[in-house]
Amino acid sequence: MGESEWVSTSMPYVRPRGTSGADAWSTETAAEGRRGTQRIIHAGEVSPPGEVAELLGLPVGEDVVVRRRVMYLDDQPCELTDTYYPLRIARGTALAGTARIRGGAVSLLAQLGHRGVRLREDVIARLPDTDEAGTLGIEETEPVLQLTRLTLDHGDRPVQVDIMTMPSQRQRLRYELRIG
Repeated sequence: MGESEWVSTSMPYVRPRGTSGADAWSTETAAEGRRGTQRIIHAGEVSPPGEVAELLGLPVGEDVVVRRRVMYLDDQPCELTDTYYPLRIARGTALAGTARIRGGAVSLLAQLGHRGVRLREDVIARLPDTDEAGTLGIEETEPVLQLTRLTLDHGDRPVQVDIMTMPSQRQRLRYELRIG
């Protein structure tokens, strides 16, 4: 793998970290001698795409809270992430704002009583739309990976949906599973 590529694993992003430390992205990239930052471009209530409403078990048209971010690796955009939360969880919390959340959103969710215990991830390859290509600094003909992650709590209730879009040429997804 070249220096511009990144190996991504899910576990650091789904475990609560407490409120005293840096977010998982900053910590993981620093451990590799790299610099990971993010810019929140929007946070608030929206009508979600149909797929998100379905994953969250909501009727079409019911609003959710979204946090839209651009992730940067060594000051280069490397991922677009939209994270959606049901209103019953996120309305009136820091999840609905653009301020940084100490320890990350997963830690805040756990503090609010919504700790994720089960995940489902789907990955597809597709071409980016014009806005995605422009933000990521790639051509519209360069494929992207789209990872959709559903996080469920102890009662199998959906607490979060993430939709991440990454340039496929610069990303490797790694899954490590313990069997037995």
